[in-house]
Amino acid sequence: MNLESATSEIRSCFKRMTSLYGEPAFDEWILVALADGSGAVQRYEGPRAIEYMSSFSEDIAALRAELAKQELDVGGFTFGSGTHGNTYDAAMRIGPAAYMLANHTGRSMEEIRSRPHWLKAQVAWFGLSERFRADPLV
Repeated sequence: MNLESATSEIRSCFKRMTSLYGEPAFDEWILVALADGSGAVQRYEGPRAIEYMSSFSEDIAALRAELAKQELDVGGFTFGSGTHGNTYDAAMRIGPAAYMLANHTGRSMEEIRSRPHWLKAQVAWFGLSERFRADPLV
């Protein structure tokens, strides 16, 4: 899958999740490509388009620690714990060297999970995971 197709798939998933959840489960996402030990932002969508980079390292610290504990295959994902505000809530490996990070800037992952329609919204999330498992971002 190329970058434009990946972006379209992510947008479609978030739109479906919003429909199933009844409101946005996540209100921002970022696509990061890893190369030579560093990361490069490929896409960002959300309410902090101007300022998200100024705190990016801090915002992903908890999720980065969570990812360090596991080896995700393409399509694999994890949800953070103890997230809040601008701290990213979820990560999905979408290619051999690419991750999509998702966040809700107004809620913690625990608050997202506590809502009754969270299980329904996970259907869309899992579908996105399967699409990238079948056709990774390269």
